[in-house]
Amino acid sequence: MKNSLKFFACLAIAASVAGPVVAAGDHSHDHVPTNGGIVVETKAGDLEIVAKPDLLQIFVSDHGKPVQLDGAKANVTLLNGAEKSEAQLLPAGNKLEAKGSFKVAKGTKGIAVLTLAGKPPATARFEVK
Repeated sequence: MKNSLKFFACLAIAASVAGPVVAAGDHSHDHVPTNGGIVVETKAGDLEIVAKPDLLQIFVSDHGKPVQLDGAKANVTLLNGAEKSEAQLLPAGNKLEAKGSFKVAKGTKGIAVLTLAGKPPATARFEVK
């Protein structure tokens, strides 16, 4: 009985020490913005959302590699308190983009819905910092 108790105690200590190491793992990609935006992980890939008063952009990548955007579309809803505005983004090279006048400031919240060709929509929530 004493040996079993010692065994389980040692096992618990080993698991608590090794747990964080295993959990950290080796991530082959990081979530650092490369275009000055906010990175959100979705089932469609990583979205980097750039929200400026005159421009909305979404860069899509999968494990750090750009995703093909032919046939893709996105809708972004911006929320400023009770005020709500929407924009449709279309492919523009390696990103989806909308140009215009957008109410974007620190604290603006947003919801982006991205649809890649032949895939179900993916949703990303973000807040401008």
